[in-house]
Amino acid sequence: MRPLEIVLVAGARPNFMKIAPIYWALREHAADHVAVTIVHTGQHYDARMSDDFFRDLRLPEPDVNLGVGSASHAEQTARVMTGFERVLLERRPDVVVVVGDVNSTAACALVTSKMDWEPRPDASGAGRAGGGRGATARRRPLLVHVEAGLRSGDRAMPEEINRLVTDAISDLLLTTCRDADENLRREGVADDKIRFVGNPMIDSLRRTVAAADSCPVLERLGFAGRAYGLCTLHRPSNVDDPATLGEILAALAEIATATPILLPLHPRTRARIAAFGLATAPGMHLLEPLSYVEMLKATKEAAFVLTDSGGVQEETTALGVPCVTLRENTERPVTITEGSNVLAGVSRSGIVAGLESARRKVAEGTRVPELWDGHAGERIAAALAAAGEGA
Repeated sequence: MRPLEIVLVAGARPNFMKIAPIYWALREHAADHVAVTIVHTGQHYDARMSDDFFRDLRLPEPDVNLGVGSASHAEQTARVMTGFERVLLERRPDVVVVVGDVNSTAACALVTSKMDWEPRPDASGAGRAGGGRGATARRRPLLVHVEAGLRSGDRAMPEEINRLVTDAISDLLLTTCRDADENLRREGVADDKIRFVGNPMIDSLRRTVAAADSCPVLERLGFAGRAYGLCTLHRPSNVDDPATLGEILAALAEIATATPILLPLHPRTRARIAAFGLATAPGMHLLEPLSYVEMLKATKEAAFVLTDSGGVQEETTALGVPCVTLRENTERPVTITEGSNVLAGVSRSGIVAGLESARRKVAEGTRVPELWDGHAGERIAAALAAAGEGA
């Protein structure tokens, strides 16, 4: 029997940490009967934002790189769609796996859901549809969304629209937490389409933490053995408005008078700080983007983390590091109810108060959520194999 053909899609650096455990599990447990294609859309195109992550996560070079680059939401989405359509028509896989909530996620999901092709014969001469293995009923690949069901409730967030669209058209929805299951049920998704598999980002963290422990990044930066905070800041709602960005930087400056803060800057954030003429305090150390291993080391050893990233909320929860989320909402409430995260908003006073709350929270004790155990990739691989065989 021919192998089950699976396409894994990644577009931005958070996606790489999610596809890596799936790739590992498929190669380690199903290599004889699964063929894996990695498609990188090129949504993140800077080497420090993508190439380093493939190396650190021990992923092979992508089989396909669409190279879409940066653009408006509409243009970037359109570029991904036209490029990914060509990939599907050429390869005609059985299963397409999209992860997370970036533009590439929704774009590739839309293309997959609308794909239609004529059945082609398999090796035995029987008709074959794109998503079946010898059957003719399916005329497109099975569409699977990993990290389904997360909801912030804020439809002004582009990522929230991507989540809603992707979940609405996916055939199989794989969730990282129980509240995501409930979100999907409230939206009318049938139980037989939902699988609670755990969090693949934590698989990547656990598999890479030994390499991070020996990483010399803190020595290079002059912070080995020193107390410091870490801040990541990239969300357009935070960095594209000068008043909001100025308020956040003022809070960081106040905090940095007691504890220095490392800021590996997203290119967008660096550009906005310069364009708005905003100042940074002496205790704020502006850095180039860090590789995955470097960032994991910096997060693990930090006294606290301030972030507007979704993935960092999960990583700090897994590591037990106090986390302050610089947003008014989060699609990852489990990091608050069980983990080390506090939602602080974007005001100077709220951020400063949020840091004290996060420190108290960790001192009182937090826990790692259910199935964030380093084996999500194996559960996802099993779900993909079962779904693909039955398609």
